[in-house]
This record gives sequence, C-alpha cells and structure tokens, in this order.
Amino acid sequence: MQFGVFSIGDITPDPKTGQVPTEHERITSMVAIAKKAEEVGLDVFAMGQHHNPPFVAPANPPILMAHLAAQTSRIQLSTATTLITTTDPVRIAEDYAYAQHLAEGRIDLTLGRGNTGPVYPWFGKDIRAGIPLAVENYALLHRLWRETDVDWSGRFRTPLQGFTSTPRPLDEVPPFVWHGSIRSPEIAEQAAYYGDGFFHNNIFWNKEHTGRMIELYRSRYAHYGHGTEEQAIVGLGGQVFMRHNSQDAVREFRPYFDRAPVYGGGPSLEDFSAQTPLTVGTPEQVIERTLSFREYAGDYQRQLFLIDHAGLPLKTVLEQIDMLGEEVVPVLRREVAARAPVGTPEPPTHETLTRRRREGLDPVPGGGRANAA
Repeated sequence: MQFGVFSIGDITPDPKTGQVPTEHERITSMVAIAKKAEEVGLDVFAMGQHHNPPFVAPANPPILMAHLAAQTSRIQLSTATTLITTTDPVRIAEDYAYAQHLAEGRIDLTLGRGNTGPVYPWFGKDIRAGIPLAVENYALLHRLWRETDVDWSGRFRTPLQGFTSTPRPLDEVPPFVWHGSIRSPEIAEQAAYYGDGFFHNNIFWNKEHTGRMIELYRSRYAHYGHGTEEQAIVGLGGQVFMRHNSQDAVREFRPYFDRAPVYGGGPSLEDFSAQTPLTVGTPEQVIERTLSFREYAGDYQRQLFLIDHAGLPLKTVLEQIDMLGEEVVPVLRREVAARAPVGTPEPPTHETLTRRRREGLDPVPGGGRANAA
C-alpha cells in the first residue's frame, strides 16, 4: 500500500496566534511539506486544485508537480483534485503528460468536480451539468492519451478533427487516473467502467457511507470484466493529528478544528472523530484506527492523510510528518503486508503500468482487459 499526505493549500489564520501566512509563505510551505514527505519515506504527496481564496493550491497543478519533480527523486506526485469539469481535457492531456516526462513517470491524478460552486461560471460551465461534464470530459481525455488523430464532438466543447495531443505520454503509458468522489455513485460507476482507480476522500463521511461507495465501485469493476472485486484499485483519505499523549493531542488540535473553514461550526471534535476517519491521539491510536479501515474498504492501495489544514504552523506540520514516517507508516506497512491476501493488487505506478501494458493487461473501457481472450 502507498502512504502519503495531501494539502488543499488553504490560507487560514492560526487560531492561537492570529497569524495569517502570506500566499508566498503558504506556497513555499507546500514545497517544504512535499520534500519532508519524501525525506521520511512516504510514498505520495498530493495537492488540490483551486481557483479562489482562501486557497493557494495550484490552479494548474502540473506547475507545482514539475517544480517538485526537480527537487525530489522518489515520491509519487498526485492531485487531490484535478477539476475535470472546469478544466479543458485537451489542457489536462498536454499538461500532465508534460509533467509526467519531467518527473520520469512519478505522476498520477485524481479527477473530481470540486466543492466550490462559483468555479463553474468562471469557466463558462453550469454546475447543474457537473456529472455530464465529468463523464464527457474524461471520455475525451481517455482517448487523447491513447489515440492520435482524434475526431471527436460532444456537448461541452468545440469539436476536434484529426487532433493529436502532445507530448505523448511517457512510454505511451498515460498517468494513472483515480476518480475521486465522496457522494456520487455515477463517479464510482465511471471509475469501474474504465478499470481506473476510485479514491474516496472520506474525511467527512461515516464508514457506512464509505463502505457502500467502495462496494458499488468494486462490484461494477468486476461487472465490466476488469478483474475480481478484490482486484479493484481503491484509495482513501483521512486526517490525523498526533502527540505522544492523547490528551495533549486533543488539547493542541481542538482550536484548529473549531476554527477550521471546513470543520468549524459543525459537530464537536469528539463527535466528528467518532463519525469519520479523523484521528487525534497517539501514533499507536492512528495505527489502530487506520488498520480498521480495511474492515469496510477491503484491502486497498493508497492511504492519504490531510496534514496541514486549518492554520497549523509549518513547524507543527513537519513534526506530524516526522511521526508518520518514523512511527506510524513503518508499522502500517508491516501489518498491511502481513494481512493482505495473495493476489491483492499492488499500487499503480509508472513501472507497474508499463509492465501491465507489455503483458497486454490494460483495461478496456466497458469490458475486460486488452488480452482477456
């Protein structure tokens, strides 16, 4: 399993000091977080995509990806999310393929619709068409990465005639795509249809809802002939805050939770922790809670933690990453490896995808694999 962290790049006042980071400070902090994640041995750093305050997550994530690729050597660079509804699929095809070359293949992306309604009209789209936009735009993106001289027409953009996206994906192997959704079964269906991954960023949802969404994706993945339900590719989100004494962790994190633009004003920290994957406590508690996710998600391939939200100082965030890398993830890796059944799929990387392509195991949209016969 891959373990990593993700950032949504929010600019939030520190509730303890009132200090507000500048945009420049927040951008450079995301770079520092990614480099620290690689330093301590994590597998993935993922970034959001936003076009509005109070966020400085890149409006075009491949810019940050390319910058990070030049300063790292091993960590996988991903998104959380790439806005498939309001970003032209031609632009996505070209920009992410270019970043994939610069990163020597260490690129994948999570497609989603985002959670900021005003973004749609800013880019000439209608939020009421969110699902059809996601479906149509990905259908085009999928072809652009696999075909040349593409002829295409649809509802939401001008037609293409004999179009070839450049550069072509590295080794003719497109970046792996996770389809991200927290509430839309249509997106789980889309992921299954193409044989892609399904990422459920379940930081707001109880385990019952998360389990139903993943079960739907797994069953439809098998329905389309890409493999068994257990072979479907699943990722989960979550958030942790750790100290070596659980009371210290709760006491320190509570002001950030209470004032967070995402969490604040809702259930209490205790209620939210009971109802969602949010874990505030010791490293041992984080390990125990994370291992419990497989009870409703099955054996899955990627676990990402939101680590820098709500005005937390960079020093504190880097301490959290140290604890993940030194005390939590090594134990999780051992336990997951010991418990995973034979045949559990390995996480998708450029190397594994290239090997599958050579073996003719690429998923065929809507039905099976390339060499299924």
